[in-house]
Order: sequence, then C-alpha cells, then structure tokens
Amino acid sequence: MTLGRSAARSDGGTGEAARRIAVVLGTRPEIIKLAGIIDLLGDAAQVIHTGQHYDDTLSGTFFAEHDLKPPAVQLQVGGLRRGAQIGRAVTDLDELFAEEPPAAVVVQGDTNATVAGALAANAAGIPLVHVEAGLRSYDRAMPEEHNRVLVDHLADLCCAATAGNVANLAAEGIVDGVVVTGNTVVEAVQRQLPDAGQRRAALDRHGCTDGGYVLATVHRPENTDDPDHLAAILGALRTCGRPVVLPLHPRTRAAVGAHGLDHLLDGLGVIEPLGSGDFLSLAAHAALLVSDSGGVQEECTVLKRPLVVVRNSTERPESLDHFARLVEPDHLAAALRDVLAVGPDLLATLAGLPSPYGDGRASERIVTHLDALVGGARSGAR
Repeated sequence: MTLGRSAARSDGGTGEAARRIAVVLGTRPEIIKLAGIIDLLGDAAQVIHTGQHYDDTLSGTFFAEHDLKPPAVQLQVGGLRRGAQIGRAVTDLDELFAEEPPAAVVVQGDTNATVAGALAANAAGIPLVHVEAGLRSYDRAMPEEHNRVLVDHLADLCCAATAGNVANLAAEGIVDGVVVTGNTVVEAVQRQLPDAGQRRAALDRHGCTDGGYVLATVHRPENTDDPDHLAAILGALRTCGRPVVLPLHPRTRAAVGAHGLDHLLDGLGVIEPLGSGDFLSLAAHAALLVSDSGGVQEECTVLKRPLVVVRNSTERPESLDHFARLVEPDHLAAALRDVLAVGPDLLATLAGLPSPYGDGRASERIVTHLDALVGGARSGAR
C-alpha cells in the first residue's frame, strides 16, 4: 500500500477498515473534543492525524494525556498554506479510503483537517459524521466559517451541540440527519480537570494564587497577523492590574518577534503552551480568562469562570448570555477593568449557572447515533 510521501501508518494494515470508523483530526482542540468518542469506539476507531498541529506541545502530548493510543495514520501537512494543507490531506485520505474504506468518517469542528476529512469521505461515498455541527459566526472573513458551512452540507449526520445550532442548520435547509447531542467539551473538562490537590500544585508551580491572576491565550490570525491588534492585546494585559499568565502559542511567539513587539511581553508571565490538566487547573482558579479561542468560550461555562473574548465575531453566542463578553482588541483594556471590578460577585453568580453545552453525555449520544447510521458496522467498542 502506498500512502504518498506525506503519510505513514502504524495500524499494520489489518484489512478490517470496513468495520472501522475513521476519525480524522489535526489540532489540539480536536484531540480534546474527540477523545471521549475515540474511547467509546475502542478498537473500532482508526485515528488519522493530518499533522496540521505538528508541534508536540500542541498535539503529540495530548494523546498520552487523554489516554489515547498514537494515531493509526500520521500525515504531514503541517506548515503548508491553508489550501495546500487541505489539498494534500484530501489526496492522502482519498488514497487511504480507496484501499480500505471505513464504515464512516468522523470529523469535528471547523479546521482544515475537518474539511479535508469531509471532502475525502464525500468523494469516496463514505458516510460522514460532523461533530459540533451548526456553528455560525456569519463572518466570511473567518476561514473556519467556510469550513464549517461546507462540512455541514456534506455530512450525513450533523451532531449539533445546542438548539441554536439546529436552527442555524435549518435556516440553510439542513434538516435531515440532524441531532442534538450537547458538546463533548463538557465531558472533556469533567474528565481532565485535576482534583483540588493537583490544582493547588499547578498554581504553586506557576506562582499563582487562587483568584489572583488573569489567564490569557492568543493565537488567531486576526490577532496575531495584525500588529496593531496584537499590540493592543498585549498592552491591555500589561495594564490590567493583575498578574497575567500567558501560555504563548508558537504562532503568537513568532508574530511578536516579526512585529517587533517583544518589549510588550515584559511584565507578563509568558510560559510554554500548557497540557490540558495544567491549563484547566489555572483556568478554574483565575479571576478572569482572556482568549480568542473557541474552545475556551465553551470551557469557561463548565469551569464557571468569566471570559473576555478578543475577536471580531463568535460562532458561540451561547457563552455570551452569561459567561463571556465579546470585544475587539482596541476595547480590551476597558473590558478587563469592568469585569475585574465585579470580582467575587460575578464568580458567585456564574457558579450557580448550568453550561449551555449540555450534561456531559455528548460522546455517548454521538456514538449511539453513529451506530444507527452505519448499522452496527463497528467492532471492538468498549
């Protein structure tokens, strides 16, 4: 079997692909959100990593942290431009699926890996399952918006997290094969959140006190590629009046250097990207979260922590009802002052609110619907 120059496999070519479920992913959030589904599928899951996130701090360590086997197939699309990533991944996946067609293909979210898996499944006539279907920002400047819309229209089974996501799909004429499952992020947080003692140890390692710091992440191109946006964000963090912990994404670190903004990191607690356990530990005890991440917009509702979302738009309006506030970079400094001023009263309010993303059984529901879709073709499920 030839996989092309960019692919390598470690499943031994057992010839059982017809009874397998191919799970295509390429980034850290996908690993986190698909871990519960992969675990439930057991030996039936054939995990294919496109290599979109190839830095070990953003990918490899997360398989071990979530008690997952290494990917059965590892592609090498990392570092390519968006179009080249998608094209290379589609080519390699098409070759894989032609030789050993799985019973279904599962993709999650809106990454380049997601759209590549969807296109390859569609080309091969393989049933496609889209986890986290129906998100819409209605911002066409966002590459992920194009990805998620395309995948929803290709999917045979759209697993929507919320009723609002279902409504978004219906507005586009997608009504068949749509189910409400909740979001797998809820059980991912519940499963990965360390116990109280481990969280205290994580705070100690990073020199943090409970409720005494801000935890921030910045990685989206709309912020890192624009020097004015990135300068406004870093400047606001430096002047927020609280110690700031800033796990620096490789893209952000490179952008800071390229834009000549290294001096704006002075006074910030810059650290390497964190694993799930440490990140959740710090997030669970922060006075405030600041991020442009979609996943953090969901995680904050499980951890009951306030979040300021630094973006032009969001596809997760459910978080904005109570837990999060959406601002553009130029308005971040004022937003930080406003939210921090509320302090313990806001934390007390959030503690009593349920997450809008479900009850922590999304993975179970998705696998049940997947079983129905493929007619029990899976084997080896736990």
